[in-house]
Amino acid sequence: MKRFLFYFLSISWGIIMTLIGAIVMILPFGKLHKFHGRIYKTVGKGWGGISLGCFFMCSEDCQSDYLRSHECGHGLQNIIWGPLFPFVIAIPSAIRYQYYNWCYKHGKETRPYDSIWFEGQATKWGKKYILTDKF
Repeated sequence: MKRFLFYFLSISWGIIMTLIGAIVMILPFGKLHKFHGRIYKTVGKGWGGISLGCFFMCSEDCQSDYLRSHECGHGLQNIIWGPLFPFVIAIPSAIRYQYYNWCYKHGKETRPYDSIWFEGQATKWGKKYILTDKF
């Protein structure tokens, strides 16, 4: 029942990101996989992951349970924030990721990645609901 509700909310309230994700999943690049009932695609190397509604993508060399559950946590945020998700979470998350890459390449110190609320929440929810199969 929980999975049904998740997918129902993903294709209704969270349709913007889920539609983008569905389009990306059918494009002829990368390799499709499943992770705790979620479809995701691996593409390239060295870049991490991105949440696309009820789907996600990650690099071929970054498929840890931590990363995959974190991206699934963003999927849970999508069903709560709905059409606001791209502006409240997705875009700020992408900017933060790029900032962290820049800091890493230039030897600058940063706070822990999960120190901002939306990243920490995605990790917490991913661990709690995805990795423990409470979803």
